[in-house]
Amino acid sequence: MKLFDELKWRGLINDVTSPDLEEKLNAGGLTFYIGTDPTGDSLHIGHYSSLLCAKRLKEHGHHPIMLVGGATGFIGDPKASGERSMLTPELLKHNYDCLSKQIEELFGFEMVNNLDWTKDITIIDFLRDYGKFFNVNYMINKETVKRRLDTGISYTEFSYMLLQALDFLHLYETKNCTLQLGGQDQWGNITSGLELIRKKHGADVACYGLTMPLITKADGTKFGKSETGTVWLDKNKTSAYEMYQFLVNAEDAKVIDYLKKLTFLSKEDIDVLEEKVKTEPFKREAQKALAKEVVCFLHGEQEYEKACKITNALFKGNIKDLAEDEIKDALKGFEKREIADQLSLVDALVAANIASSKREAREWIQQGSIQVNGEKIQDLEYIVSKEAAICEQDTLIKKGKRNYFVIRQQ
Repeated sequence: MKLFDELKWRGLINDVTSPDLEEKLNAGGLTFYIGTDPTGDSLHIGHYSSLLCAKRLKEHGHHPIMLVGGATGFIGDPKASGERSMLTPELLKHNYDCLSKQIEELFGFEMVNNLDWTKDITIIDFLRDYGKFFNVNYMINKETVKRRLDTGISYTEFSYMLLQALDFLHLYETKNCTLQLGGQDQWGNITSGLELIRKKHGADVACYGLTMPLITKADGTKFGKSETGTVWLDKNKTSAYEMYQFLVNAEDAKVIDYLKKLTFLSKEDIDVLEEKVKTEPFKREAQKALAKEVVCFLHGEQEYEKACKITNALFKGNIKDLAEDEIKDALKGFEKREIADQLSLVDALVAANIASSKREAREWIQQGSIQVNGEKIQDLEYIVSKEAAICEQDTLIKKGKRNYFVIRQQ
């Protein structure tokens, strides 16, 4: 399968600016760039598909440049919900350094910072040398701007399009970069860059844009949020176990789509897993394959094995078999329910809203349905105390086979 056909099969092509790009991609040898702004100190799982797409191009003989927008981060790409908060120079620098290190370690791309070529441009030069080429009517018809016209958009965010166009122009002039890769929401910014290049260097310049669909859940909302928040690529913000759990719980309706976009598994392997989803969905083999591929790529096989160990320990109720750091990871994803110290187990279950009444709590305990920190408790007088907590102040309650609760005593 040629590269362009593979990208289409994986669902990684939303739109291209020219049909000529298919031949160029299949031939190899393009220098292209993909960008992100340093709005946080880690990328998240929503970025992962785009970066993997860039890596796919790299493996087919193209040269990727990763732009982390030290300049555009000061401005903020217009979002539908309203103006972005301004970040301080110190925070942007911190985020830039973190993202650059993360991307270099994970993907090995050449890194650039658009602050390097914009910081010395005067406002007069910017308006004369670049602003002159943009028609306001053209700009307000771009989707990223149009969606904000009713609620209002500042001139600052309105100018973001010009700064990103300048990036493409600069990389074309200095590195012979002829392709920009981005999410489907970047189409307007990408085509603006192409327009600027052509107005500066002629209409026959061979430059291109390619956008990728945003990854979504079955209900159409963005993929990348767990019950505890954003799923980050940095394991210090989202542990390998949390990443594993997020992926292994992927919806049946979407897991094949995720396998295509988030892994390097072959079409043959994914076809087999797709059949498994249809015939044996309860085994969750596709989800397990997805979790393994992503966790191993991001954090290594050792972290993947650790995530499996924690998962198995929780499933079997053998929480005490885990090391202290593994227990912390295991409890991290659970909501903490605060209760008073030195309560009987019956009262603790009611206080933490695990049982609806003392009668129900007593029945569960007598039936052997309750575990405390991995031990089955059938003593109605058992006292739950923070001194016996399994991790700092946290105590793990298991009800039945799969229902876990974490209580924290004050």
